[in-house]
Amino acid sequence: MQWLWAVGLFGPSFMAVAEPLRLGFGTNKPPYVFEGEARGLEYEIVVAAAQRAGLLVEVSYAPMERLHLMLRRGLIDAIATTNTQSGISAFYSEPYITYQNVAVALRERHYNIQRIADLGQYSVSAFQRARFLLGNEFQRMAESNPRYHEEARQIARNRLLYSGRIDVVVADMRIFRYFNRDVTGSGRCQSAAHRVPGVPADALSGGLRTGRAARPVRPRTRRDSCERRVQGHRAQLRDVLSGLRSQARGLSR
Repeated sequence: MQWLWAVGLFGPSFMAVAEPLRLGFGTNKPPYVFEGEARGLEYEIVVAAAQRAGLLVEVSYAPMERLHLMLRRGLIDAIATTNTQSGISAFYSEPYITYQNVAVALRERHYNIQRIADLGQYSVSAFQRARFLLGNEFQRMAESNPRYHEEARQIARNRLLYSGRIDVVVADMRIFRYFNRDVTGSGRCQSAAHRVPGVPADALSGGLRTGRAARPVRPRTRRDSCERRVQGHRAQLRDVLSGLRSQARGLSR
C-alpha cells in the first residue's frame, strides 16, 4: 500500500510562517515511526519536507482515530499518514512512501485467503482506519464482519495472532516483522503472509496531510493577503515534495 504525505491547508487561517506546524504522527510503527525518538523512514521524510519549506515543526503522537479527530477540532495542523479516502476535507500530497499490507495467518490453520471477501469468514484485526483507507471492498468486508476489529497499537496484532485470539491480521510486513522480535513466543509460531488479491501495493496513498483548523475570525482587510500566503505555502510544499519523491521511493523499497 502506498502512503503519501497529504498536504491540506484549511484556508486563510494558515497565517503566520513563524507559527509551528503542529504535526501528528501515529503511535509506534517502526521502521516508519519510532514514537518519541524523532526518527523513522516516514518521520524523516515528512519532517524534512516541512523544514525545507521553511516551516517550524512541532510533533506529537496519537492513535490514528484520535489524530483525525484532533485535526477536525483544530488541535493539530497536520497528520501523517492518511489518504483521500480518510473522510477529511484537505489538500493531499503526492505519494511519498509505500506500505506493503498483507493478510497474515498462522500456517498451521491452513486458511485459503484468495480475495478480500474471504476475510469475512474470519476474525480479523487491522490498524486503525483501515476500513476507510484500504478501499471500498475492504470497507464492505469490515462493516459486514462482526468479528472485525481495529487496534490502536501495532504490536497488539502480533500478540493477538500468536496467542490464537484472532484468525487473521492485516498489517504492513515491515512493521509486523519488526514487532515479531518483541512478542514472546513468536519464534515458535509459524506464520504465513497472504497477499490478498485486490489490494495492490499502491492501493493506499497516505502520509502527511497538513491542515490548519479555523482560528478566530480576523479582520476582513487581511483576508486577501492571507489567501495569497496560503497559495504560496501550497506551491512551496508541492515543490519540496516533488524534490523528495525519488528519495522516498528508494527508502520505501
